[in-house]
Amino acid sequence: MKSKTPSHEGRFAYEGLDRVIHERARLSVLTSLITHPKGVSFGDLKQLCSLTDGNLNRHLRVLEDARMVAIQKGHDRNRPQTICRITASGQKRYLEYLQTLEQVVRDAAQGNAEEAKPALLTGLAPSKA
Repeated sequence: MKSKTPSHEGRFAYEGLDRVIHERARLSVLTSLITHPKGVSFGDLKQLCSLTDGNLNRHLRVLEDARMVAIQKGHDRNRPQTICRITASGQKRYLEYLQTLEQVVRDAAQGNAEEAKPALLTGLAPSKA
């Protein structure tokens, strides 16, 4: 028979881990953009995230479709320039994602600390010699 404890059901489901953000490259892109609120050029973003043109373009498309980034194409001294910015809704989703990720870290640290306690206590116990 399966034991159910309602207070713990789904405790580690982490529904806030947004799949759009959770991919490594997109997490890198959003982190770069949130730290540069005025926007980042495509070339600089490519370097910051260590991505190829094609990979960055593909991930930006996913984020743009999710309305998390805005892409503005223009010119700077007669040269094409693409500026990427995080949107207000993108910033909100990203910060909510980080809150969930922080909970994951707290849960893991707590579990690790609980596992380490008996070992610590064993080492502190007086020896029976």
